[in-house]
Amino acid sequence: MKQRIVCIFAHPDDEAFGPAGTIAKFAGKKEVYLICVTNGNDKTNNIKNLAKIRRQELYKSSKILGIKKVYLLNYEDGELSNNKYYKLAEDIAKILKVIKPQNLITFEMRGVSGHLDHVFCSMVSSFLFKKLNFIKKIYYFAERLEISNKMKNYFIFFPKGFKKNQVDQIIDVSKYWDKKIRAIKTYKSQKKDAERILNLLKNYPREEYFFISKK
Repeated sequence: MKQRIVCIFAHPDDEAFGPAGTIAKFAGKKEVYLICVTNGNDKTNNIKNLAKIRRQELYKSSKILGIKKVYLLNYEDGELSNNKYYKLAEDIAKILKVIKPQNLITFEMRGVSGHLDHVFCSMVSSFLFKKLNFIKKIYYFAERLEISNKMKNYFIFFPKGFKKNQVDQIIDVSKYWDKKIRAIKTYKSQKKDAERILNLLKNYPREEYFFISKK
């Protein structure tokens, strides 16, 4: 039986703008699943039917990356908070108990960009990693320092990224770079962010950084 991995992210596009290369690499030999917590209905974006559009983009991206199945939990974008913590943990646990993955992938604890939805999902993922005995390893995607330095004005606070010698593992995704780029480009509703990321990625090695916790 193939090893199983579940990616847990807040928004449609997190899988593409984040560790898409690693997801594609793992999908070649393992069963990779994705839990997307919110519907992507960003209230600061005026696009009509945005949640529906982002859902369609998510399915396209997931197909490119080789994800076996996508689970949409339909929480509201931008509204993940402490009073939803245990409800979301319960919703995700139900899925994990069916799949029984050995590994999880999520964002590092500061949510990479500082987005509180990202932080929330990272914390819930960490809670479930500790709670569910069948999960043996969790990968926390982290941003490189050079990119974070160029994203200072992207969000209210973009946390400082990491140098190579600060992370636990660096995964070479050069063979899967085309899939990563194609996945990013599916998010036409997020064109500004996609173009910013694509322009930055051109300047750096085709690698993805992770912190790892094991049992």
